[in-house]
Amino acid sequence: MSSDQPTPERREFPERREITVRRAPKYVPFLILGGLVGFAAAAVIAYALPGDASYDRGAVYGFFMVPCAAAGVILGAIAALVLDRTSVRRARRGVVEAVPEAEHSAPGTAPATQPAEEPGTAPGTALGTETGPAPERTTDDGGPGQRS
Repeated sequence: MSSDQPTPERREFPERREITVRRAPKYVPFLILGGLVGFAAAAVIAYALPGDASYDRGAVYGFFMVPCAAAGVILGAIAALVLDRTSVRRARRGVVEAVPEAEHSAPGTAPATQPAEEPGTAPGTALGTETGPAPERTTDDGGPGQRS
């Protein structure tokens, strides 16, 4: 019997954690969208409204672009903060359990057990077994590969 397998004296229970699940907004897209709305507002001010003939419309657009874009970024940040606060109120709590490594195999298959190794043999080889390709393991990102 391997020391990795649980014995009746040493029973391993899955770890349980309480988590909070909520949908939080990403701030950067709100800031970018606010800036773009500010640029559009500056264009409306410069080109759609009647202006003074002594100023070029491009100069008026450049003048209003900076404060309008800044105001748009600030309004985008406020919108993201408001949505973040509402997501905190709608958060749900849950309990999760860690799944042992043996249960990660394909459904319907028995967990793989390794026979005892004979002293003096290469790691991973057991008495009376043939060596073959290593079993495929998944990395932390879920893709196939070897863990390092």
